[in-house]
Amino acid sequence: MTVTSTRSSRTALGQLILLTAGLVVLTLISAMSVYFVNKARHDARWVLHSMEIENEISLALLQMRRAESAQRGFLLTQRPEFRSAFEEAGSQISPSIERLKTLTIDNPYQQQRLQQMIPQTYQRIEQLRRGIDLTLANRQNEAAEIARQEAGRDTMGHIRNLASEMRAEESRLFSARVTSADASQSLSASITSIGSGLVVVFAGLSIFLVRRSSRARDVAEAQLRDNNLNLESIVKERTSDLREANEEIQRFAYIVSHDLRSPLVNIMGFTSELEELRGDLFKRIADLSRPGGLPPPATEDSAAATEPVLDEPDKQLSQDFTEALGFIKSSIAKMDRLISAILSLTREGRREFHPSAITMRDLIESIASTVAHQAAEANAQIRVEPLPDIVSDRIAIEQIFSNLIDNALKYLKSNVPGDIAIRGRRKLGFAIFEITDNGRGIDPKDHQRIFDLFRRAGPQDRPGQGIGLAHVRALVRRLGGTISVSSELNTGSTFTVTLPVAWIGTNRDKQS
Repeated sequence: MTVTSTRSSRTALGQLILLTAGLVVLTLISAMSVYFVNKARHDARWVLHSMEIENEISLALLQMRRAESAQRGFLLTQRPEFRSAFEEAGSQISPSIERLKTLTIDNPYQQQRLQQMIPQTYQRIEQLRRGIDLTLANRQNEAAEIARQEAGRDTMGHIRNLASEMRAEESRLFSARVTSADASQSLSASITSIGSGLVVVFAGLSIFLVRRSSRARDVAEAQLRDNNLNLESIVKERTSDLREANEEIQRFAYIVSHDLRSPLVNIMGFTSELEELRGDLFKRIADLSRPGGLPPPATEDSAAATEPVLDEPDKQLSQDFTEALGFIKSSIAKMDRLISAILSLTREGRREFHPSAITMRDLIESIASTVAHQAAEANAQIRVEPLPDIVSDRIAIEQIFSNLIDNALKYLKSNVPGDIAIRGRRKLGFAIFEITDNGRGIDPKDHQRIFDLFRRAGPQDRPGQGIGLAHVRALVRRLGGTISVSSELNTGSTFTVTLPVAWIGTNRDKQS
């Protein structure tokens, strides 16, 4: 009995020691798990902090580029919307810099770079504003001279260099913080695994805490990635519109060649079969509707003899059937025209451009002579005023102005003699062409819509598929230019095409 009691005492003591050891180990594991979970959260916050600084630097540079682009647009066109865009971008730079000062207050290196960048940024904005003020005062030559001088100083280049240094510093901090966060996460997971082997319940709680922390971190990182993607897409839209337009055309070509042609052919085939079956179908209906199997009444008209004699309800059904087939066939024909137009547009988009010297007046007069008969039918005159000569792709230029002149003739007012004028001038290395008409005009809300593929504005009483102006915009972009429209309903339209005076082909065009 004494031996049994001693053994029980030793077992109880061992269990107590094991339990105590387990509790101590569990406590240590729990404490270490909590420590590393908190550290992972802390590191994740610093990772987020680095991403916020990089985003703010990119946003500040984006606003500077917007301000420069708007100022150049105003110098070229003197249109008020460019000035408004400049003021809007300029007003957003100061808040962005203030946010950068607040975010980098813990980093002397970043504060030093920021203190160098701030005066140069404000100086650059004032330089751009001065160019606008000189242009408003009709001192364009001085504005152009200042722009050339500032281009030589390359103030924006210094700003970009400072921003790149700040980005590099944040990238370094980001890498270190991500590594620290990953290490903390790994250690926390390892300790939790050890704890799960000792006490299932407490280990489950530890895993729950770790996973919850991991999910929160993953959500934060995913949100940051989405924000970065959005920012990158905005920058890409500002700097590579041409590439996106060509990619859009390629996507349309893929849809046409692989997804539309095949079902269209099937629909055409089944429609033809339905049309062939129509006669037999309604002949049987006519035979069944006659009492006692009487033969159809004789008729002297051979054409009418091929049509079964139907009762009035069945006759109406036959007419509805024929009308429905007609609608299907006309819709198929329209879709086939659209597909052919898209394929033609895609083939043109893949054509390689070759720059050559172009005498614009001769080219426009040649286009006008080809549409002289159309102009005479519309009671319209085409006036070609002095135009600057350019170096560009001749075929593309012919297509651009042929489309614009054809559109001007197409949408003239029927009761007013038409007047179409083509004029041009040079400005700061660009040739600006204007095609003006006194036609029906375009509602201001449709000014952007008309350049979209398959989108048309106003009454649809003229033939067309809504592709011409989309094709024109794609060609102008590939040639390094811009196109815009100014118009009001019933007051005519003016299409403005801005092209480089000497376009020699670029990598951008090769990439498209």
